[in-house]
Amino acid sequence: MKHFAGQYYHIYNRGTNRQKIFACNENYLFLLRRIVKYSSSSAVTFIAYCLMPNHYHFLLRAESDDSLSPFVQRLFNSYTQAYNRQQRRSGTLFEGRAKSKLVDKAKYILHLARYIHLNPVKKGLVKHPRDWPYSNYREWVGTRSGKLYDPEFVVMFFPNPEDYERFVLSEISPDVESQLTKYYLE
Repeated sequence: MKHFAGQYYHIYNRGTNRQKIFACNENYLFLLRRIVKYSSSSAVTFIAYCLMPNHYHFLLRAESDDSLSPFVQRLFNSYTQAYNRQQRRSGTLFEGRAKSKLVDKAKYILHLARYIHLNPVKKGLVKHPRDWPYSNYREWVGTRSGKLYDPEFVVMFFPNPEDYERFVLSEISPDVESQLTKYYLE
């Protein structure tokens, strides 16, 4: 898929046979450090992300044409090699290449960020999105500083952190929900 500058994309993948892609907390932290390292030299901006035990979600803005695929490929090739060494395993870790979906309607970007941040709640891992340390929800609501989000983007839509928290915890209309499913992890 071709990626274009200024466009938003939902990038995601899961472990082969839905197996875990993180064996321990250090694996999550290792990947986050790699994301910071590789994103600083890539033309990508993180809007929202969530790392889950057997999958991940990134909502990214491409800052130049075709900048996303090389970033994602480099990141997860590196992660898979390190994970395989640590776990004394070989072979593929993910179900093929990462999936990439253009968020073609601006009004859905915020709803997709909510979906990503609520993922650990919906999967029963935590009761509130602030309790999951491997997403940037805490950055969005101002309880943690981090490099993997765009504060200008957040403030443009949610001038007060409480506004985003209310948005995330509010009901989503069935009409909007039905339109969003095409962006979700299949």
